[in-house]
Amino acid sequence: MRTYSAKPEEIQREWFVVDASGQTLGRLAAQIATVLRGKHKPTYTPHLDCGDYVIVVNADKVRVTGRKLDQKIYYRHSGYPGGLKQISLRHQLQQHPDRVILFAVRGMLPKNRLGRQMIKKLKVYASPDHPHQAQQPKPLQLQF
Repeated sequence: MRTYSAKPEEIQREWFVVDASGQTLGRLAAQIATVLRGKHKPTYTPHLDCGDYVIVVNADKVRVTGRKLDQKIYYRHSGYPGGLKQISLRHQLQQHPDRVILFAVRGMLPKNRLGRQMIKKLKVYASPDHPHQAQQPKPLQLQF
């Protein structure tokens, strides 16, 4: 029996919506990364982007365990001497809650062109509304 390998024109994409309120950040990000990669489909092909679109709403209500709110630090550098900026998870959730989920999912995707292509299919919103009603997204069943 030969191994099936999907072709780019055979890929069927769907839209899913996930409510992040009360969900644990890492477990939620792992489920979203699986759907973005397409590993939930029987036609999964490692070298192709065969995943689906994911819309995350209520990103500001995501839950973290332990003391991560104060101990987890996000770093960025401007490229200039002394340009290292840092922000704690607590402040990041207050200012840009969408970035928290985006960074968590991006760390679970491949670190190459394929991963950069996959992360573009993730749409994160801090409020319960989103502008993708025309795509008729289905609710994603999360398994924990």
